[in-house]
Amino acid sequence: MDLVFRDAEVVDGTGEPSYRADVVIGGGRIVSIVKEAAQAGCQRPTARRSVDAEGLVLAPGFIDMHAHSDLALLRDPDHSAKAAQGVTLEVLGQDGLSYAPVDDRTLAEVRRTVAGWNGGGPGDESVDFDWRTVGEYLDRLDTAHGGRGIAVNAAYLVPQGTVRMHALGWEDRPATGAELDRMRRLVAEGLEQGAVGMSSGLTYTPGMYAPDAELTELCRVVASYGGYYCPHHRSYGAGALEAYAEMVALARAAGCALHLAHATMNFGVNKGRAPELLALLDEALDGGADISLDTYPYTPGATTLAAVLPSWAHEGGPEALLARLADDATAERIRHHLEELGSDGCHGVPVEWHTIEVSGVTDPALAEWVGRTVPDWPTARRLLLEDRLGMTILQHVGHEENVRAIMRHRVHTGGSDGILQGAKPHPRAYGTFPEYLGRYVREEGVLSLEECVAHLTSRPAARLRLPDRGRIREGFVADLVLFDPTTVAAGSTYTAPRTLPTGIPHVLVNGRFVIEDGRRTDELAGRAIRRSGSRGA
Repeated sequence: MDLVFRDAEVVDGTGEPSYRADVVIGGGRIVSIVKEAAQAGCQRPTARRSVDAEGLVLAPGFIDMHAHSDLALLRDPDHSAKAAQGVTLEVLGQDGLSYAPVDDRTLAEVRRTVAGWNGGGPGDESVDFDWRTVGEYLDRLDTAHGGRGIAVNAAYLVPQGTVRMHALGWEDRPATGAELDRMRRLVAEGLEQGAVGMSSGLTYTPGMYAPDAELTELCRVVASYGGYYCPHHRSYGAGALEAYAEMVALARAAGCALHLAHATMNFGVNKGRAPELLALLDEALDGGADISLDTYPYTPGATTLAAVLPSWAHEGGPEALLARLADDATAERIRHHLEELGSDGCHGVPVEWHTIEVSGVTDPALAEWVGRTVPDWPTARRLLLEDRLGMTILQHVGHEENVRAIMRHRVHTGGSDGILQGAKPHPRAYGTFPEYLGRYVREEGVLSLEECVAHLTSRPAARLRLPDRGRIREGFVADLVLFDPTTVAAGSTYTAPRTLPTGIPHVLVNGRFVIEDGRRTDELAGRAIRRSGSRGA
């Protein structure tokens, strides 16, 4: 055998009480579990290497249900941002915007649109965009870094906004029959090639131009392959409950499993209203709906500055938006929607500039703005034009009581929504999982340790339909994290967001150490995780 963890306190991912055991790893899998081995009086298991785990918790590796590492995994072999947290699997292709399936035109537009999230914008040659289909992208993950692979495992969602961009560009209108057929084919091909479902970003163009009937038809395709629908729905502010109800009804009409992305209740209009959301979900769940959700344990959100603008201003794509911003009369119309009416890009709530903090820029000449609040519309307009829409922001619009209530729910999972770009990214990118364990388990007791680990492991594995991950069981893949429950904590803060966590000495991906004695190894043990039954799975 390759490895044995001796005297570990095993929190197995089921939510059941922990137990002490020796856990043996061989060939990338959990070979045997000997409970209470030290007291059993039996021959203790042996292996080429033994790790003394007394006083430490051994848990399944954490699954990040909402990640923006689509290019980071290809660009950065180290990827300690996630590996050091104990993350062993990330779900990519989020918010309806990613890099497959594409043609040359669509790829160029996507690269510009989400450069603030992922880098990879015009002139950025750090990644070779040599794929066009979902299958080719997943193959690229497997052969990254000279064929060695990636730091952690990755699954992929077909991005509905990219699909719509591919089929009908940036037009704000219903799809024709032929265009809808084209989108159905693109979604089906992506699922056949290994995607686990489909995402939407319904406050992001062009995906938000899709009416419910169109989304329902695409969800029927997703359901036929056993995938799930993961929407960033139409509002987290004004009308948020109605937006959640819309997604529940849409998924039920399509017969499709639903996973609600970063399921928050933000802005002043939703302070203290999480119980209303949970009641809505409980009613649907009790009626037989298949629903799960993810959140991160922080109150601010993060996006691009351009994303808060009204959707009509984006029609035609990034160059059309820049032209509108440059025109005084049109810019005044944008301001009116933002400050007085409540832009759909800002969730129907009139913008409060004091809540918007610059977290990153693409033009180094604007670096002085990082960490500063955007004071007003004239400044925002100038920054959008000068940074050519690339600026990223934090939005300080969340409520702690809502965060706590939602993380307790029976279908809750963890998702960092971690944007790794920018000089001052949201600390959730480097801290989500230890923040759950350190603050909300040990310090504040919002969740028990066993319950929290289940949220971060077996629940997401069940949503992804992974039969041999997410629990500590004999025969399961050895995606594992060993941590100290008395010291585990997020190191990242709003002032030092890239500080790595403490109290996580060992992380295994597919049975190989990616974190050993608290340090990143040179192992690239991660692979693309394809939907069961797909080509290449």
